[in-house]
Amino acid sequence: MKAEIQTERKFIVVGLGELLWDLLPGGKQLGGASANFAYHAQTLGADAVLISRVGNDPLGHELLARLRARQMRTDGITVDPTAPTGTVSIALSPAGQPTFTIQENVAWDHLTATDFARATVARADAVCFGSLGQRNEVSRGAIRSLVGASRPDALRILDVNLRQNYFSMEIIEASLRLANILKINDEELPVLARFFGLRGEPAEQLAELARRFELKVVALTCGARGSLFYSQGCYSEAKGLPVSVVDTVGAGDAFTAVLTLGILAGWNLDRINRRANEVAAYVVSQPGATPHLPAHLHLSQPSRRPTSSRQAAHLQRGTSGN
Repeated sequence: MKAEIQTERKFIVVGLGELLWDLLPGGKQLGGASANFAYHAQTLGADAVLISRVGNDPLGHELLARLRARQMRTDGITVDPTAPTGTVSIALSPAGQPTFTIQENVAWDHLTATDFARATVARADAVCFGSLGQRNEVSRGAIRSLVGASRPDALRILDVNLRQNYFSMEIIEASLRLANILKINDEELPVLARFFGLRGEPAEQLAELARRFELKVVALTCGARGSLFYSQGCYSEAKGLPVSVVDTVGAGDAFTAVLTLGILAGWNLDRINRRANEVAAYVVSQPGATPHLPAHLHLSQPSRRPTSSRQAAHLQRGTSGN
């Protein structure tokens, strides 16, 4: 299935947060949720900008070179004079499920809201941020300030990424109040259910999160079992695709990139859901978080931004139940 999106200009999409090396059994790979998101958004047709920070060290210099080799912008990445470039050691289960050991007090923990970052966010169509990038009070303040500086009509996507002990109810609640789109997985939903007293089946919990935090779309991913979307009283369910899993690192970030661009392009829930599962399935079939996507999975250059009323109409064309 080929995506047909006609264009007048590219959407401007910003990832705020982590840029690091994933230290996988097969060697180091470009990583960090925000970096993965920006990479996939660019591959799918956006003008993607990553706002992050690396150390003034060989690993940082190599990261910048790797990004440039992939034709990714690096003008949003600052260099910390003292803190090292971030790394994450990743162990994989036989099923390809990762266990993360995340280095602390690294460059992206000291992300700052530069003038360039503010100007970029102020004209962006979508800004994506997570919980891990806010573990340090410095980066937390910068990320919240930048998300708050986005346009009133911009998408503000919270991609919850609960890692180790680097989250709290306060961080999640404050982030939800900044966001208008939520992406969450089936391991994270029970944590939010406990934090916020959500009852019932997952579909009911998604609807309650949307109501309580005034979210336009809530997307729940369930690995091989597929995904469930909720928006304005409607649900969309997509089954997972059979695939030989190498590792699942970065699949959720690729999913979020499709979700973001699909909403911006005015696709309905079912179409976004199917394509997001296709892209995520390909990513888990490859090593690392940022494999080169084959041409048949690319979105054409994204179109001009739909009006709010048109966008809402498209989102409502999902199924009426789960």
